[in-house]
Amino acid sequence: MPQLDPAPWFFMFIFSWLVFLIMIPPKVLNFVFPNEPSTQSTEKPKPTTWLWPWH
Repeated sequence: MPQLDPAPWFFMFIFSWLVFLIMIPPKVLNFVFPNEPSTQSTEKPKPTTWLWPWH
């Protein structure tokens, strides 16, 4: 049964992981985010009550 021969499948497995680990991360890390993260205020906003119009 040729499916049990590991030679071509093992090569494809190693080659695909080399692509994932070597070529893809630098391409993903080169993206520039349009909005720089800013620090948020530590004060919690006061919640306003909801006035439900009961008809």
